[in-house]
This record gives sequence, structure tokens and C-alpha cells, in this order.
Amino acid sequence: MISKVNSGCMIGMESQQVTVETDVTASGLPSFSIIGLPDSSIKESRARIRSAIRNSGFSFPAKKITINLAPAGMKKEGSGFDLPIALGILAASEQIDGTLMDNILFCGELSLTGKLCSFKGALPLAISLKNRFPTFILPVSNSREASHVDGMIIFGARSLDEIIRHVTGAEPMEPVKPRQNISSLKNPSDLWDLSDVKGQEHVKRGLEIAASGNHNILLIGPPGSGKSMLAKRFPYLLPDLSYEESLETTKIYSIAGELKNEDLVDERPFRAPHHTISYAAMAGGGVHTRPGEISLAHNGVLFLDEFPEYRRDVIETLRQPLESGEISISRAERSIKYPSRFILIAAMNPCPCGNLTDPKKECRCNPGQIQKYLSKISGPLLDRIDIHLEVPRLNYEQLSGKRSGETTSRVKQRVLKARAIQRERFAEKSCHLAINAYMSPKELDKHSVLSKEAEYILKTVILEMGLSARAYDKILKLSRTIADMEGSEVINTHNVSEAIGYRCLDRNLWG
Repeated sequence: MISKVNSGCMIGMESQQVTVETDVTASGLPSFSIIGLPDSSIKESRARIRSAIRNSGFSFPAKKITINLAPAGMKKEGSGFDLPIALGILAASEQIDGTLMDNILFCGELSLTGKLCSFKGALPLAISLKNRFPTFILPVSNSREASHVDGMIIFGARSLDEIIRHVTGAEPMEPVKPRQNISSLKNPSDLWDLSDVKGQEHVKRGLEIAASGNHNILLIGPPGSGKSMLAKRFPYLLPDLSYEESLETTKIYSIAGELKNEDLVDERPFRAPHHTISYAAMAGGGVHTRPGEISLAHNGVLFLDEFPEYRRDVIETLRQPLESGEISISRAERSIKYPSRFILIAAMNPCPCGNLTDPKKECRCNPGQIQKYLSKISGPLLDRIDIHLEVPRLNYEQLSGKRSGETTSRVKQRVLKARAIQRERFAEKSCHLAINAYMSPKELDKHSVLSKEAEYILKTVILEMGLSARAYDKILKLSRTIADMEGSEVINTHNVSEAIGYRCLDRNLWG
């Protein structure tokens, strides 16, 4: 007898419906084969499924069993096919009625005892297939994330036996209701307040501008000057995640298997990988393709400390996502795209020993070493970083003084006002793209109205410094954000001058 059970899997950020076809026949020697381009984790499921069926009170047929994962031409990955394969075997061997499972989507990994274990990608799978299947039955550990999808009834089960009792009507389960998210850091000022950082007022000003327009930042200063402290507090200056952004971010974390508490991500991601990270871990990919740090920072912040110490290929992989907001991973069998729109905060020393700009400590580096150190960051990548901020070492008076700077909540209110101006300006765009940093060339020409004096200063600087077209656009976008913070429609002289002042590496400050 042949049975069919509906399931699905993720290919990058895209989901694919998979029909699990099962044929159980008495002819031939007993065997258990799975076809349809399964990966190693699916092939290994045969032992799990056999034990799970027996330990759930059913008999495993001693017959020839053939499982086909259709469409056969697409490679299947993941352990989420354990449950539909087990149900298919039970239906094909006439231990349960297979017609009861029509129009239901099944996914889940089975343990040897028949208990259901979580799998990756439950939320994006539910979002993509909700128009085809009204009901989704999956492990209870995945049910909370999937329950946020409107238009689909979600049932969370703990075991194979519980699902069979529900399907047959012997013991129906209750559908899962989404709960309100309760963030663990709804008041970030308790732990990560900007006022904790003494001094560095000009750096805080730069961070406020970056948060107001989603601009990338490079912090340059000696060790111990506060670069990491400032970077860790930056995400709390940004607006709270919208529901759409939260869903999009949660999809990525679900696919990567990094979803905490099995609920929606309700805080801006802050990813800080070590400088020894590999190319695949940063960009994504691997044997079982998964999002990298670049994609896990989507809608949030990617913090790269000791920036020049990263491998050259790892640094250069930032180019595409900084420009387009996504990264493409090409393999022999397919090409996968992951969203990667984030704010980059990079931190570095001014020289290998870190003391070049320190007024108290002597630099031990010669000019050649300094130039080699700075040259690890290519010009094209520097062009994509809007703000270069010098972070000097604090003196004793600043260190011993009281912490009296502005709080995170106060600075955030000004950021929200500047963002509101941009949302009104780009009302036709989606909320996460209605930001100055993402202006197209036409939008930049339309909305960057310069006063005559500001235009003259910008022209003079561009000619003298020999800046690229991309650096010119970055200065204009930065000037537009500074003007928005003042509530000015016209970009004035001091707006352009301040924006130019944030390009210290373009000015070859230590060359």
C-alpha cells in the first residue's frame, strides 16, 4: 500500500513543500530505503524511526519499505522528516488511516523512544506554507515560534503516540496560542546605559548620528579608551524592532538553530565574532548551508573588534552586504541568498602597538609598520564606512570624575525624532528601508539640497582629498542625517563640515 504525508524543508531562506511517499510491500526481502536526494541526517533516520515506532506501541513492518521524498530532483536536508516518514510507514502498513492526515503539514525529529525533538526552520516553513495547509503539527519545542503565523492552526506534540491519538480523534490536542513577548532587557539603561561611559562626548555624538541614519562606524583609538563599551551600548540607541523586522530576524535565527526560548526575537541583534573567525562562519555556508554572522546581525549590529586582525577574505566579504543588504552564497548545486542589512561597528588601534595617538605612551612602530597595519583595510571597504571616529585615551580628571553624561533613553528620543522625519520623507518605502543610509542615487539628488556655502565646501574638499564617488555619497547622506537631527530641510555649512570631519582616514591622518 502507498501513503502520502505532507512535509517541507528549508533551502536557504526559501521553503519547499515535500511529499513523503511510502510504499510497503510484502514482495522481496525486508528492507528500508529512502530515495529523493536525502542528506546523511535523513539516511540515518532509518534507525531512529524503527525504534520510535516500536517504542510508541506500534509494529515496524518486516517488509520492503521504500520512501520517496518528492520532488526527487531537489536535495533534502535536516532531521525534520523523521515524523512524516514514521507516519507514512504506519499509514502504508494500515496501522492508521492515512486519509486523516490530508491537508496537515508534519515536521519533527524523533528520538529512539518516540519523543519529538526540535528542528530548524519551523517559523519560515509555517510562513511559506500557510496558504497550502491550514494545520501544522510539529514538536512542542517548535510550536511557540510557529504560533506567531496568522492563518495557520499550530499543534505542538511531545511524542509520536500523542500525534496519532490526535489524528485519529482519540485524544485531540489543544492548538497553541502565541504569547506576548517579554523582553529580558525592556529597560536597557539598567545594564547598558550610555552614561556609564565617561568622557568621549564627541564619540557619543557620532554614535547618535549613526543611529539616526543607520550609518556604519569605525572607532580608532588606543587600548582601553572605551571602544568596546561604546559599541555594546549602541544597539539600545536604535528604534525597537517592528513586528515585520522581528519576524524576519526570527526566521534567520530559526534556520540557524540559534533561536532562544523558541520565541520571536524582540531585541536588535548584536553579533561580535572573534577575529579568528573563518570565512564560512562569517559569510554563511558550510556542508549544511546556514546563515553566517553577517546574516545573524540582520536588522541589528555587527561589531568587529581588532578590525585589521581579521583575515583579509573575511573582511572583504563585508563588501556585498554593506552595499546591497544581502549576501549570496554560490555552490555547485545551488545559489542561496540571505538578508544581511546591519550597521557595522568596527574598532581598531591606530597602529600595531596601539600607542600612536596616545599622549603619554611612546609608539614603538616605524612608519612602514603603521602603513602595513592600516593597509589591511582596503580603500573600497573604507568607502563603505560612513563615520571614522577617533577615540582618545581618557586623562585622570575624566576618569576620576562622576558619570554625568546623557542617558541612553534621552539620546534615543532624539534618534526617534530624526527617524520619524525620514519615515515621512520615504513614506512609500518599507519601514526598515526608510532611512538616509539606504537612499538611492535619485533620492539622494532629490533630498540633499545644499546651501551655496555648503556646496562650495564640499566641492573644495572632494577635489583636495581626491575622494571616490562612493565617499562623496556617504558624506551627503551623513550631512542629510545631521540636518534631520536639527529639523532642517536644507543642508547647511556646519552639517557638511561635521560630516567631513568624520572621515579621518580619508584625510590620511597618520600617513
